[in-house]
Amino acid sequence: MSRRHSLRFRVAVAFAGLGAALSLLLTVGIWFAAHDVSQRLMDQTLKAELEDYMARRARNLNSMPPDTASLRGYLGRAGTAWDDLPEPVRVLPPGQHEITLGDVPYRVAIAERDGDRFGILFNEERQKRREQRFLGYLVAGAALMTLLAAVGGLWLAGRVISPVTDLAQAVSRAGPEDPPRLARDTGPDDEIDELARAFDRYLSRLAAFVERERAFAADASHELRTPLAVIRGAAEVLAGDRSLTAPQLERVARIERATEEMAELIAALLLLAREEQTPADESCDAGRIAADCVERYRTLAASRGTTLAFDAAAKIELRAPPALFAIVIANLVHNAVAHTRDGQIAVGLDQGALTVRDTGSGIRGEELGHVFEPYYRGPDSSGAGIGLFLVKRICDRLGWQIDLQSHRVVGTTVTLRFTS
Repeated sequence: MSRRHSLRFRVAVAFAGLGAALSLLLTVGIWFAAHDVSQRLMDQTLKAELEDYMARRARNLNSMPPDTASLRGYLGRAGTAWDDLPEPVRVLPPGQHEITLGDVPYRVAIAERDGDRFGILFNEERQKRREQRFLGYLVAGAALMTLLAAVGGLWLAGRVISPVTDLAQAVSRAGPEDPPRLARDTGPDDEIDELARAFDRYLSRLAAFVERERAFAADASHELRTPLAVIRGAAEVLAGDRSLTAPQLERVARIERATEEMAELIAALLLLAREEQTPADESCDAGRIAADCVERYRTLAASRGTTLAFDAAAKIELRAPPALFAIVIANLVHNAVAHTRDGQIAVGLDQGALTVRDTGSGIRGEELGHVFEPYYRGPDSSGAGIGLFLVKRICDRLGWQIDLQSHRVVGTTVTLRFTS
């Protein structure tokens, strides 16, 4: 399994996403709350300064408005044009406002009393810089929270998923004949234990099923090969009887061919039924097997008015069990003969590939994608629909590549490459 898509990674991403979302909400909430508090404090400061200046002005007409680094006061006397006030401040109605003078933001409080106009300006530059620094701290905190959530998610996911990982490792190490016991004898009785017990019950049923299949395969091998040996011996005796006529000898030859095909099919099926891979050191004389197969079908092809040609290199040693290669070429040649009448079939074999080309009826385009499916039978087929499926299974087992190209009326070409 790719670590990028592992359950642990997804849990960590979920934790990081949750941490990022909560951090973002918290950051936005704190920012707006801090900004609102800042505005309220500035408004209260302006209001207090404005009331203090108006009170001092009422007691002493010569009182000067405040003038500090952050505060600047202005007075517009009654009966004047309020020339002492900056232009933007003159037109503001009483209340709290925000203006910009010379690229400097100000918070303004305006009040009027007895025709006099009072204005207090609060320089917001330092406050905005403090808010920007505070926002930077909030963003850094949110990023740190997201990182901690991701790291914590990885750690927690590892702790939570470790029992599942142990189950997977125990199952992967176990052999088909030795199913593991996954349920823990000690420890908490939780969902993991329930899952392990369910796996144990399933593995027990699976082991019993495998044992039944193995016994059946052994019994079938013995019970099928014995009558086949009897039939083959009887056919050989009949073939040696000089009193038989030519048609009778042909029937005996057909019995011998059917017996050989059945023996090869049984051997191939039993070999495919094994769970382990095909031994890499087993090899066969591919040329001899192919020549025998072609000769076996030559009479059948001739009865259909078809010529069967075979071309092969002098000696071809193929790293494959003889039974599997025999069933592959037998099915391909049989299919070609069955779908070709009054035509030609060419079988070619070299060290790299096997080619079976016929001039038969061909396969419809919509059927080409289904020919290797089990029990699929075309409208012109009289078989059981397992021949090409069996060929595909053998090719997959041995790592061979099979390619089938066909056109109606033109014919079919099957190319089997022994190296991928």
